[in-house]
This record gives sequence, C-alpha cells and structure tokens, in this order.
Amino acid sequence: MMTIVILIAGCTQKGESGMPDLSGKKVLMIVAPTNFRDEEFLQPREVLEGYGASITVASKGTRTATGSHGASVNVDLNLSQVDVENYDAVVFVGGSGAAVYFNDSTALGIAKDSYNRGKVVAAICIAPSILANAGILEGKSATAYSSEASNLEANGARYTGEQVTVDGKIITANGPLAASQFGKAIAQKLSS
Repeated sequence: MMTIVILIAGCTQKGESGMPDLSGKKVLMIVAPTNFRDEEFLQPREVLEGYGASITVASKGTRTATGSHGASVNVDLNLSQVDVENYDAVVFVGGSGAAVYFNDSTALGIAKDSYNRGKVVAAICIAPSILANAGILEGKSATAYSSEASNLEANGARYTGEQVTVDGKIITANGPLAASQFGKAIAQKLSS
C-alpha cells in the first residue's frame, strides 16, 4: 500500500511569521474608467487586503469602472477628489484604458505629489508611462509593458524589462502575469 502526502501551499496572510502586517495602511488604486486590465487590479488588491491594507479606488468621471475582461469595480473617489496625504501608497493600474492618464494633469500631479511626499508609488503594464510623464522615473530603474520602454527611457528611466522592478519607493511591473508578484512587492515595501 502506498501513502501519498499532498502539501498545499497557500497565500500567507497577515500576522503569520515573517509576513507583512498592513493593518492601518491605506492604498489608493487608480483605474481607468474603462479597459483597465482586470487581473492587474484584482490580484494586487487581493494580496494587499489579505495582509490587512484598506483599499480606496479612484477613477475619472465614473462611479463604476469596467475592466477589459468584464470586471466591474465600484469607484470611491473621482480623481479630482484625491488627497495623496491620506494614503501610504498610490497604485496606477494598467490595461489599455490607462492611456487616458498619460497626459492628464490631475493623474500626473497625483503621481508627482505622492513621490515628493515619500509615498510608495506603483504602476503596472502601460501605467509606468504615467510615472515617466510625471517626471518621477528620471534616474530610476523601472519596467513596463514593452510598448512603453522607449517612453520610459525618453523620460530618463533605466528600462529593465523585468516582471517587477523596485527602485526605492517606486515599484513597476510589466503586465498581467506579474500582477500577484507586483502586489507582494507593494506589500513588502509598505511593511519596511
């Protein structure tokens, strides 16, 4: 007779040995009104909430944002109502819709203000171009979806092409396959 032992490795939650406890940490996630990439929002949110962070969602001109694969997200704040002082981290979610923020003065102002106040500033997929256009990637290592490499470099960043790149309090990721790892990198930075 053969005995089979199955070990199941799950996501470690807050309070467990060596894992981040983000109780009391506030994270602002900024999504496009339409065509944000579902997993780039849902997976980091799940990771961060799993460690105890509270999430606020902001967007532009809508109360419900719609992902490119059908996710529907309730929006807590219009972008114009954001006060970055209220958050420990600001996360720009990617997907093709994120291009709406590339030259949006409010979004660029949020990115720059967050950086200047020493907040964790994160972006995934094409959204690192928002950080580049805000002028906060100059001299920094960063990654993004490959279509954005030239824009990051034109704005002074060192494009890495990695799935996730952390440079100080700036965290960038290259797309949906990195979404969970991106969330964990944000959690780690918030807990340090």
